[in-house]
Amino acid sequence: MHSKIVIVGGGAGGLELACKLGRKMPGAVMLVDSRLSHIWKPSLHEVAAGTLDVHQEGLSYQMLAHDNGFTFAYGPMLALDHVQRTITIGAITVGDERNEVVLPERQVGFDSLVIAVGSTSNYFGVQGAAEHTISLNATEDAERFRLTLLKLLTLASLQKEHNVQAGVDVVIIGGGATGVELAAELREASGVYATYGFGQLKAERDIRITLLEGAPRILAPLPEKVSSAALDLLHQRAVTVVTNTRVTAIAADSVTAGDIVYPAQLVVWAAGIKAPDFLKELGLPTVKSGALDVDQHLQVKGFPGIYAMGDCAACIGPDGKAVPPRAQAAHQQADYLLDTFLRQRDNKPPQAKPYEYKDYGSLVSFGQTTSVGSLMGSLKGLSWFVEGFVARLMYVSLHLLHHKAVLGTVRTGVLALARFLIKRSTPLVKLH
Repeated sequence: MHSKIVIVGGGAGGLELACKLGRKMPGAVMLVDSRLSHIWKPSLHEVAAGTLDVHQEGLSYQMLAHDNGFTFAYGPMLALDHVQRTITIGAITVGDERNEVVLPERQVGFDSLVIAVGSTSNYFGVQGAAEHTISLNATEDAERFRLTLLKLLTLASLQKEHNVQAGVDVVIIGGGATGVELAAELREASGVYATYGFGQLKAERDIRITLLEGAPRILAPLPEKVSSAALDLLHQRAVTVVTNTRVTAIAADSVTAGDIVYPAQLVVWAAGIKAPDFLKELGLPTVKSGALDVDQHLQVKGFPGIYAMGDCAACIGPDGKAVPPRAQAAHQQADYLLDTFLRQRDNKPPQAKPYEYKDYGSLVSFGQTTSVGSLMGSLKGLSWFVEGFVARLMYVSLHLLHHKAVLGTVRTGVLALARFLIKRSTPLVKLH
């Protein structure tokens, strides 16, 4: 197999690039991913809390490929031969005792390659973190959290008759956007769960949520006003927030931070990310964090025709600052590479202007119906703080803009209406 442009990774940036480029260059683009469907990563905390059904939210890569003019190859990237300009895609097997091979290992040739494989959890050597925590890196992680929570709620409800202290202790490690949004979403969902068959449990009393953060405040990269507003909203929702604390060990039923041991039946790790380890084995230059070292045009240094974008790319902007691992950066990089490849198609000179990250602000969700604390946009050094209903609309619009990029305006509108109607006739949380 050979494709003019191969994109590895169907996350926010990689999928948007594949869809936009496929519509402009039908048949010239191939998307490679180890999963069959796509979900917008910032919404994984909703999947974990059960307020979003991944089976309704997920978009099939094969469907998107058909509709947008690119081809889809199912499987993980295993190796790169930059001399022969080929990548190796791993075999797909059926997960039973026979381990039957459904798709064999394959090689795909390319003229240009874009690596957009995102990030994975960085445990910083904390004892027990990898074994006893769940990280919301993918849909299967969020689903594992949700099903474990349902099991724990069921057990706590059964034990309540004999033990008034029975409940569920959830510890979230990391006070960034993922940790804060999960804590808020989980508190809102816990009240709903209590009305759907867990009537013996009182949400704020029996579903105990603790958020641990090593920095002096949560949402440390954002302005202090946003951090303070978020802290107030979490306190209103009976979430225990502990800052200036370092987790030193994690066991099956507890989290140790300094001299304090927190009981924990369910632990989420949201304290840091790193590039996938396999990138170091590709023969391409990487930085200390393991991310691919790219120039200001998103090309891997020393390897013409090989690009990287999103969380797995270490890009330094014209201002000398590293581009942050955020969804809006991946979106902007997709548009930049789209222009790069269209220029190549039309035999135009390469872009003279380097990629420059533009920070349009940050939004933090605090549930399906409640307010959202946010920092919205910056213009010539100015910034605005928004919250409540207006901020909630802005947050929802980000998801819709992503859908518009991969589905188009009409289908996005129809899908949004359909999901609104479905929510009117189904439980507020997924119960199975």
